[in-house]
Amino acid sequence: VQEEGVQRAREEEEKRKEVTSHFQVTLNDIQLQMEQHNERNSKLRQENMELAERLKKLIEQYELREEHIDKVFKHKELQQQLVDAKLQQAQEMLKEAEERHQREKDFLLKEAVESQRMCELMKQQETHLKQQLALYTEKFEEFQNTLSKSSEVFTTFKQEMEKMTKKIKKLEKETTMYRSRWESSNKALLEMAEEKTLRDKELEGLQVKIQRLEKLCRALQTERNDLNKKVQDLCA
Repeated sequence: VQEEGVQRAREEEEKRKEVTSHFQVTLNDIQLQMEQHNERNSKLRQENMELAERLKKLIEQYELREEHIDKVFKHKELQQQLVDAKLQQAQEMLKEAEERHQREKDFLLKEAVESQRMCELMKQQETHLKQQLALYTEKFEEFQNTLSKSSEVFTTFKQEMEKMTKKIKKLEKETTMYRSRWESSNKALLEMAEEKTLRDKELEGLQVKIQRLEKLCRALQTERNDLNKKVQDLCA
């Protein structure tokens, strides 16, 4: 029994040593893995810090970009408001000018028609007076040939002829004046048409500028949407 007890004690001691050795090996492996995990965690921590720093810089860049884009949008919005105000002012000025030109045109047309009517009337009166002058001249020649009239009648008739001659000259002067006014009216109408054409060209130029600004605003909006999408992807 004593020998069996000793033998069993030896076996138990060997098992204990074996278990202790196995435990020591296992403990060394665990310690080695913990050291490896610590190194890996340090690397991951360093990488996370670097990624956090890069993300911070990216966010700062995005914020600066966003601020710049907001300033650009505000600037473009102010430009758009300025262009709209100028366009509205130009349209109002053009409308006012068109109304004024229309009134002037109507007045000049009316005056031209009246001048033309007076010119035609003066021509008719001139023709009629020339006919009367020819008739008086014929009668004067008849009177002069026949010498049947007295000196007083001849003087009176001569005075009437002089009056008629002065009246004809006055009518010719008035006819010339109305013709000159009619030509001035036509010239003013032509100048108004040229000014209206110039105004139309200026309005077309303003519309082209507005279309360019709208195109630029759409391009900036598209760029802003792309940047927002990129930042969202980076945050995700």
